[in-house]
Amino acid sequence: MRRLSVVDEIFLRTHQGLGTPIALQGLWRTAGAVEPEVLARLHEALRTGPLARRVVRPRVPGARARWQRNDRAHPLDRHRTALAPAEIPHWADTLGAELDPEHGPGWRLSAAPLTDGGTIVALTCSHVLADARGLILAVEQALGATDSDRAVDLVCARPAAASGDDTGDGPDSDWFDAARIWATVGLGGVRAAATRIPRGVRGPGHEKPVAGGEGTATGAGGASRTGLPLPPALEDRTDSSGPTETSAFAVLPEPALILRCPAADWEAVAARYGGTANSLFIWFVANTLWTAGFPGAAIAASLPVDTRDEPRIDNDLAVTEIAVTPGDGPAEIRAKSRSAYERRMTSPGGLPEEFLYLVPDKVAHLLSRGAGERDILCSNIGPIPAALSTLGPHECTGIATRAVHPGLDYARRPRTRLSGYLCRFRDDYILTVASLYPERIADAAALHRLVTATAARVDLPIRPW
Repeated sequence: MRRLSVVDEIFLRTHQGLGTPIALQGLWRTAGAVEPEVLARLHEALRTGPLARRVVRPRVPGARARWQRNDRAHPLDRHRTALAPAEIPHWADTLGAELDPEHGPGWRLSAAPLTDGGTIVALTCSHVLADARGLILAVEQALGATDSDRAVDLVCARPAAASGDDTGDGPDSDWFDAARIWATVGLGGVRAAATRIPRGVRGPGHEKPVAGGEGTATGAGGASRTGLPLPPALEDRTDSSGPTETSAFAVLPEPALILRCPAADWEAVAARYGGTANSLFIWFVANTLWTAGFPGAAIAASLPVDTRDEPRIDNDLAVTEIAVTPGDGPAEIRAKSRSAYERRMTSPGGLPEEFLYLVPDKVAHLLSRGAGERDILCSNIGPIPAALSTLGPHECTGIATRAVHPGLDYARRPRTRLSGYLCRFRDDYILTVASLYPERIADAAALHRLVTATAARVDLPIRPW
């Protein structure tokens, strides 16, 4: 079986209460009612597909955890009461509970009827099992949309038997794995790395904000050097203040919206300001946060990057970042992003990645805490494959992607204040925006006012999904 990567283990620790728990979610809408047998076939294909695995801990210190086949699954979750389309995000928020990539099923398939006669289907999956593109690949295979040659190539599509494969599956391979890591890091490397761990170490999610951080924003209305309207001055921004005093162990609210925009209109607006669909997306999320009253003179944006060179169902991603300033339009953000993709974030604190395998989980968490977290997250999933556009005999009218944070409380709140997830489905861009900023964005209605105001600044014709 394959071993877990450093990124896999970072996500695994969040399931143990060390960091922000993350589950990925794909949402399908159909115009008609999807038959129970269609859902049952999809559920069975997922149960026997590449998501059917769990984490097994090594028996040797310093060895890496590995994957083992696990075809246990949560039962197909069928919601009986019809939902209004506006209720979809709130319903979907509840589906991330009891996902356990180590001891139990790490994914769940759910469905609910809609008041317009359609169906909403949700696949919710622990981020330990896959990233967004990996989840899409898993669904492709489950829907029977890939040919047999490609299915064979999918890593972990058919996990090895308990006797092990050429990567090793027993205690001897654990010892070999540990020895390899020690050889890679070296005792000198461990000592050098240890000297760089400060007392009361704080993870990379807690460094000082970039370019002015929490200072007063410079935007004061008017236009930027590109002719794009600047964010409103701080005193003119929407007041959406939420509760100011909350228990550290209270559940952190995460209001979310799913929006759609014709792809031709989205791309025309981006081109008008010299940008791309992606740089307009980043501009939109950053300026929505400023409109909410975020006080930073610059916003640090976290940008995940798909690094796979073959269709692996894994966490095959890296993260880079840019600093967005109020005067930046899509053209400036495009240039910054192009440069940032060439200098992706490295190991936390300059430590070699392998060092995280050699220390206890709590220490590894402290060293990697907040890795990739910035003021905003802008995750561009890209085009949805045509193979996912039907569910049995039913045409899908829309597909949305996002992440949820099951059971997240204020004590584990990340630096991220606003997250955006963009994908293209047929002739639409579908945008999901989620807030972890209750001080300024109290609920979905407040978030809707903010995104509407931001879209109006550039005449972007967004509408509810």
